[in-house]
Amino acid sequence: MKRSRINQIMAEAGDMIRRYGFVLPPFAHWTPEEFVSQKDAARHVINARCGWDITDYGDGRFDEMGLFLFTLRNGLLGDLQRGGGMCYAEKLLISKQDQLSPMHTHVIKAEDIINRGGATLVVELFGSDDDGNFAEDRGGVVMCDGIKRNYAPGEKLRFEPGESVTLMPGDWHAFWGEGGDVLIGEVSTVNDDETDNIFREPIGRFADIEEDEAPTHLLVSDYRKWLG
Repeated sequence: MKRSRINQIMAEAGDMIRRYGFVLPPFAHWTPEEFVSQKDAARHVINARCGWDITDYGDGRFDEMGLFLFTLRNGLLGDLQRGGGMCYAEKLLISKQDQLSPMHTHVIKAEDIINRGGATLVVELFGSDDDGNFAEDRGGVVMCDGIKRNYAPGEKLRFEPGESVTLMPGDWHAFWGEGGDVLIGEVSTVNDDETDNIFREPIGRFADIEEDEAPTHLLVSDYRKWLG
């Protein structure tokens, strides 16, 4: 992805987030230079990989297959492993109309996916085999706003603003916006996007970036280069 396109997506996402009454934390607005100057105080933000995240899954077709994310808060895997401390995470996502977030599951993370505003959120679901692999012939059980619901293999559940689904490790899922763009909330156990996303197809989690202009704000994938 071109950095200029990423900067444009950030600006558009910020407008949509504000339109639905959400306000991003102050560090979201730091320039790269401000982030560098604050990196010691912001060490938890950096280590927990909070912040901007825009991906085309390395495929180069963001409008067809991609996702906007902003991690608002996140614990560390060590907290989860010892069973105490900050064992949770929260994100805002934007899934554009017909923009696929491809089929994947998680080994560790359980998550609530919440339609926070906009159009209809479609979630396509499959179950796992006995080894946790994608199973085209298996369904499963999820909770929709706390209510148990069985799903058939490949069933597409639709969620209007205010509705949600709880996905557990082994629930294979893909999602997209139907009829327009959707602002999504995600509340989960500790989030580790580097190791805990298992995709059905061999794709990447992060975008390859062409630096055609300076970044407006750093992505979480920029932290190692800029912040160490």
